[in-house]
Amino acid sequence: MKTIPSLLIALRFLIAPLLLADALDGSASPWFLVGFSVAFLSDIFDGIIARRLKISTPQLRQADSWADLSLYGCIAISALHLYSPLISPFLIPLSSLLFAQLALFALNLLKYGKMPSYHGYSAKLWGITLGLAIAALFGFGQTGGFFGLAIAAGWFNTLEEILITLILPQWSHDIPSFFHALERVRTRA
Repeated sequence: MKTIPSLLIALRFLIAPLLLADALDGSASPWFLVGFSVAFLSDIFDGIIARRLKISTPQLRQADSWADLSLYGCIAISALHLYSPLISPFLIPLSSLLFAQLALFALNLLKYGKMPSYHGYSAKLWGITLGLAIAALFGFGQTGGFFGLAIAAGWFNTLEEILITLILPQWSHDIPSFFHALERVRTRA
């Protein structure tokens, strides 16, 4: 039982390049959405299971973050390859979000020597909106309102994580929100 979260994380690492390979031939097969759905569900359940089994270690949460980065990086490359005309109106907001994410990673690496692994509520919101945007794009060839919503949720999450990083004196994982981080700082002071 205790290996299930690790296996789910490993599954995401395995699915990510398969999704990219599926898209590189110029079209995404129906298996693309099936693979993404499996990866998306694995992302939801690895954390739930780890917390219930009380095995949510820093190493496991960092591996989860790296698996997410791998998965969504491969999906982004696939989307740019297959749907550039649909995505081009969003290039400036997407680029600015990418820059903000890189700033968050750099800040965490400079301050703690590690990538962030907060897995807060805003990250869950971003994940849901991103899942909807990916399903709309790869399933129906549409961006609709989901793309803008996912970008807004991404910005909210990134800014919150930057604030969390700025106030926490030491690296931590599984911080539900900025307010939880503030409370943690207050109780330790």
